[in-house]
Amino acid sequence: MAKPLLIAICGPTASGKTSLSIDLAKWLKTEILSFDSRQFYKELSIGSAPPAPEELKEVKHHFIQNKSISEDFNAGKFEREALPVLSDIFKIHQQVVTVGGSGMYLNALVNGFDELPSDIESIRAELNTQFAMSGLEQLKSELLEKDPKYYAQVDLKNPMRLIRALEVIRSTGKPYSEQRTKHKKYRFFQTVKIGIDYPREELYERINLRVDLMMQAGLFEEANQLHPLKANNALQTVGYTELFKVIDGDWDLEFAVSEIKKNSRRYAKRQMTWFRKDSEINWIEPSDFKAAQNIIAAYI
Repeated sequence: MAKPLLIAICGPTASGKTSLSIDLAKWLKTEILSFDSRQFYKELSIGSAPPAPEELKEVKHHFIQNKSISEDFNAGKFEREALPVLSDIFKIHQQVVTVGGSGMYLNALVNGFDELPSDIESIRAELNTQFAMSGLEQLKSELLEKDPKYYAQVDLKNPMRLIRALEVIRSTGKPYSEQRTKHKKYRFFQTVKIGIDYPREELYERINLRVDLMMQAGLFEEANQLHPLKANNALQTVGYTELFKVIDGDWDLEFAVSEIKKNSRRYAKRQMTWFRKDSEINWIEPSDFKAAQNIIAAYI
């Protein structure tokens, strides 16, 4: 009997992944598991652009706003928690849709993460202390020296990503870029990956519009409520870090919104750089439901 099928919908922010995944899940009469590292957190109800309440009613979702920003959650933990959930869903459905923009989390789900040394927690504590005392620059300098390949692709404004890479490097003595699993772990399912290929200028227009809509929906008010927790790793992300600077009196709101748009576009570019390196992804044009159906039909 053929393995059940995991259908992974990926692509940059604002490319229509949510809509396509819901349409496919309704067509297949199945459920959706998110691998979006921002949408896990229930406190980020505007800035992470999770599916709307009416969309969540259309199809059962998993790993949407099921964590708190106070939890230490990463790709390794996601792998360990998501696999049992997938197993349970596959007992009911032969196909499951997974969707998101976080390539590292998709890789953890499909291929697995290597086990890390037992001293990783103490190294992480050292790096967090270093960041609190000296800021990002020392972390960036160490990463550039020890792993220039990962330095070139990581979000250098995100301390969580830098600390994650450096804790692996320090504990193993090897570049983080080489630590991702070279040999896929066994999976009880097969996977087909579908990527949404949006023309850059159109995508950037969609991103700018999304930011405007988020601001209208109350993103500033949400950031203001979260401001006391701004040092939290989960809040070191586009949309919140810029607005925290407004609240701190460093920037005015108009400039912060323009920076959110600019940094969101840069984030989308990094997402596409990551996904373009994955030769397993079948690329389709935006909203091309029929093309996605045809790709999936070849597996089922």
